[in-house]
Amino acid sequence: MTTPLIAVEKLKVEVAGKEILHSVDLTMDPGEVHILFGPNGSGKTTLVGAIMGLPAYLIKAGKIYFNGTDITDLPVEERAQMGVGMAFQRPPVIRGLKLGKLLRELSGNGDDIEQMARDLNMDQFLDRDLNLGFSGGESKRAEILMLLAQKPRLVFLDEPESGVDLENVQLLGKMIGRILGRDERPGHPHDRTDRSALIISHTGNILDYLHADKGHVLFGGRMLCGANPLDILDTVKDNGYMRCADCLRDRGKGVIVYKNEGKSDDDATNRH
Repeated sequence: MTTPLIAVEKLKVEVAGKEILHSVDLTMDPGEVHILFGPNGSGKTTLVGAIMGLPAYLIKAGKIYFNGTDITDLPVEERAQMGVGMAFQRPPVIRGLKLGKLLRELSGNGDDIEQMARDLNMDQFLDRDLNLGFSGGESKRAEILMLLAQKPRLVFLDEPESGVDLENVQLLGKMIGRILGRDERPGHPHDRTDRSALIISHTGNILDYLHADKGHVLFGGRMLCGANPLDILDTVKDNGYMRCADCLRDRGKGVIVYKNEGKSDDDATNRH
């Protein structure tokens, strides 16, 4: 039996004294890519922040296991050293820290930082302070560049396509695939690895450039369902998140059906 790469059990999390997550469960196996949908304020960023161990997110109950090890109470730096990485929705500006220096520290000086930067059109930013004066798209590309250098086994990507034009979304999707070992460059076989990612998305645009194995909806601090991500996206586009509000009211009473013209019956139905 495969040990899950990440297992979240009955997680309750507070932010500034308010409970945001209410007994959330999530399991991801090695090599899987999951995408997390939900309206603003539903707790998506809180979930990944709590798993990452960021201090603003206070765990009140539940457990988090990484590759079978309980990391619930570990500090963020130990989680990072174990192979957990995160790209922020709004990365901070850090004056005095050059992007190139940080990348060399993350990679252990063993990688071709300049080539990775060129691949993301970021080579001209290596001698600049981290995110100082960067546009939204440049900050997002810098985050992906840091993950390329870090090579984490588990990656959290908080809305990588927000504030980014479609051309950059395509580039980000391609480079996220490289982080995960799903590399389609000539001479680089497209082999699955044990690296995994959880991607937060509002628009689902990233799915045009990166395959996700499973989708989830987080609504009102509760994980409602797991299904084919394209089915979930179609349902949200057709009905909005009010359909999820109906699901929350009916939780535990039966089956939620996603009606998608032209989709197979196997993809159309999932249980809570």
